[in-house]
Parts: sequence; C-alpha cells; structure tokens
Amino acid sequence: MNVKFSPSLMTMDLDDFKNQIDFLSDKVDSFHVDIMDGHFVPNLTLSPWFIKQVKKISDTPISSHLMVEDPSFWVDELIKVHSEYICFPAERANGIAFRLISKIHAADLKAGVVLNPETQIDQIKPYLEALDKVTVMTVDPGFAGEKFIQSSLQKIRDLRTVREEGGYNYLIEMDGSSNRRSFKRIFDAQPDVYIVGRSGLFGLSDDIETSWNMMTQNFLDATGVSVVQ
Repeated sequence: MNVKFSPSLMTMDLDDFKNQIDFLSDKVDSFHVDIMDGHFVPNLTLSPWFIKQVKKISDTPISSHLMVEDPSFWVDELIKVHSEYICFPAERANGIAFRLISKIHAADLKAGVVLNPETQIDQIKPYLEALDKVTVMTVDPGFAGEKFIQSSLQKIRDLRTVREEGGYNYLIEMDGSSNRRSFKRIFDAQPDVYIVGRSGLFGLSDDIETSWNMMTQNFLDATGVSVVQ
C-alpha cells in the first residue's frame, strides 16, 4: 500500500527551513500550505510568497488550503505561483464553485475543496465530479493542536462510497491531528492522503530525519503498514 503524506508547513521549524524541505522532498507526495486571511479563521499564516520560496528548492507539488473569505482573489494569486493543488473552502464557494474550478483547470492546475467539520458532503455534490481533491477537516480549522473530531471520519468513508459509485477521480485527504494516537482510526477510514503537522511529524524531534523516522514507526505500529520511502 502506497500511503501518501503531506506535511503541513505552517508547523515546520522555519529556522531550519531549507534542511527540512530538502529532506522531505523525496519522501512525501506534496507539501501542505495553509493560507489564512485572519477573517475566515482568526489567524494569519503562510502566503503565495512562501510558496515561491519553497519552489526555489523543491519540485514537490504544493497543495494550498485556503481559509479565506474571498477565495476568488487568492485563487488568482496561487495560479501566479503555480500551486499544483488549490483547495478552496466549501463554505465560501456557493455561487462561484464552478467558476473557481474552471479557472484552476484552465491554468493546468488541480482543484480541491475543503470541508470543515460541520459542513456536509451534500453541499459540494453539484460539483463533486469536477474536483481533483476533497479535504476533510478532522479538527476545527485555524490553529495547530486542535482536538480530533472522530465523527469527521465518516465523511471520508462516505466520500469513498460516492467516488466508487460515481466513477469519480478525486483524492480524499484528511487534515487535523494526524499522529500516533489517531493513525489507526484514520487508517480504518482509508483516506488517500494524510496531512501531518506538529503532533504527527515536526514536533517529534528537533532533527527532521529523527522526526520522520519516528512518524513512520508510529504509523507502522498503529496500522501494520510500512511507509514506502
């Protein structure tokens, strides 16, 4: 089984930026970049400028997670820096979802949507077949270290069923408190991509290689599956 991991760069050690990016680039499937505007969630984090810095030293795809009030503006900005995945919030896409997806695809990039814990799959069903990725939040968005919301895992299972029945091709990604305590529960729901942050990866050690080895061992202990590197 090829397990896909996407480290959340808002939780990395920026003092060790280049070393951590260099080490992870050939081990992960993408880098997860959170972009918050201080309004949709009460926090400010990374930016399109940050993505440009990552791309100077890595060819690993970037997946941008928008937590913003005005996704149209930020989609335009992320197209400029060629973020390979641009994932907008379902809660702010009503009336513009098809337009956003078309714009992203026209730039030869991939379109995704993010479901917060309270948001149901029915809200995105009109455009589900056009998506390349659906991200399921398993914590309240905006800050690292939030409490894991067990009920969100059912959405991952339901998205798998809808994908199989509809013949769709979107990836299913989970985001939030993915670590040794939750790996088994998440694995049982079978997402395609695990986003790992401070509790699952970067906070395990001051040394990124040690952190990675600890994370992969934690995953193996929890699930019986070895991470292919």
